[in-house]
Amino acid sequence: MYSILEDGYTLFGPEVEFTKLLASEEWRISHVNRTYSVCSSYSSVLVVPKSIDDDTVVASANFREGGRFPILSYKHDNGTVLLRSSQPLLNGSNRRCKADEKILNSVLGPYKKGYIIDMRSSTYVNNCKSKGGGTEPDGHYNQWKKVFKPLDKISKCDGSVLEHLSKLIDACSETNSTSDKWLSRCSNWMTHIQNALNAACLVAQCLDKDGASVLVHGSSGLDATLIVTSIAQVILNPDCRTVRGLQALIEREWLQSGHPFHTRHLKFCFYNSKTKGVQPTFLIFLDCIHQLHQQFPCSFEFKTDMLILIFEHSYFSQFGTFLANCERERVDIELFRKTTSLWSYLNRPDVLTSLLNPTYEPNRFPIWPSVAPVSLQLWNDLYLRWIVDQQQQRRAALKVQKLVQHAKDLRSKAAKLRKQLQDQLKEYQVVVLEAKECDDDD
Repeated sequence: MYSILEDGYTLFGPEVEFTKLLASEEWRISHVNRTYSVCSSYSSVLVVPKSIDDDTVVASANFREGGRFPILSYKHDNGTVLLRSSQPLLNGSNRRCKADEKILNSVLGPYKKGYIIDMRSSTYVNNCKSKGGGTEPDGHYNQWKKVFKPLDKISKCDGSVLEHLSKLIDACSETNSTSDKWLSRCSNWMTHIQNALNAACLVAQCLDKDGASVLVHGSSGLDATLIVTSIAQVILNPDCRTVRGLQALIEREWLQSGHPFHTRHLKFCFYNSKTKGVQPTFLIFLDCIHQLHQQFPCSFEFKTDMLILIFEHSYFSQFGTFLANCERERVDIELFRKTTSLWSYLNRPDVLTSLLNPTYEPNRFPIWPSVAPVSLQLWNDLYLRWIVDQQQQRRAALKVQKLVQHAKDLRSKAAKLRKQLQDQLKEYQVVVLEAKECDDDD
């Protein structure tokens, strides 16, 4: 047992996360979803443009699959915003929703253009149209340019991603397999990582380089959309590369946004369970962060050990953070009263110390990764941890930690010596001045 120093369930509410934003004249808190009747998968507290009333929000929600109307994910330093939603429900025609258009256009400045980045291929979009879905008609969203960045297999959640991960795990277990077999089994999973990073980089580039706001969505907005919006923030926002920032990102983009953890994690992802709805979406997100960590190891406050710990607790945990599919379900089962948050445990000093990156140097700039296949690395610490002995790597990491601490101690000692030297110089100058005054008196 351990004492709870802070309640992880209350650390990252919208009122806290968007404090600076809400102080402006552009955004406000809305409680229109307090009974979860507008959107069952969104949280009860939402941040919406101040110029948008609740009736407009409801009308837009009725136009989007599952009620997932365009909602704020992130506001960049240059004023551009990142939104996410689900697909529009066109019902086989170019059905229009002026309320939805109003919400999107409200985040754009005069004569500004934005991007709608659809996580599906045009073929998949056409398939969705036949079922009542689709994508925004260009004629009704003329301030927005549409870009297709397909992550179809992730968006469909048809079991193929889980199958690819299962093949990777099998390959990691077969130490006698041929090179061709190894590469063929690993390539599909690594392709998912590459495509997700590529899409996130595009979103980040639109926000940072082009100075344009972005709406991201696929079909339901529960899988590929959340991966891309989350990784784009890790690329752009240095706060997301800290311990607290990562926790806040997971709360904001995954838990409060209604990623169905119970459904997706019903069976452990290392086994191809063939269970409907099971998919390692969250693992793709964590693996993408691992890739960024490998390329920018000094830009993250935490070690990849923290990512592995979060991954494990998302499947098997004595904490309640990843239980249920959405906030509504967590409220129904009184989860916040009956369980403890994982963040309450991780943020304890005795636990947190072992997860901190000793080489961390705060980097306030975006980190632009290479997404070339040669730049991506298999996550050995996770996928090969039962195959490859990690002791040597851990000893090396411990040695690095000791060297970094030794360097800090030396810098501290040098600072003290400099101060002592300055004090002695001042004393010397006083003595010289007094001696000179004595000579003048003589």
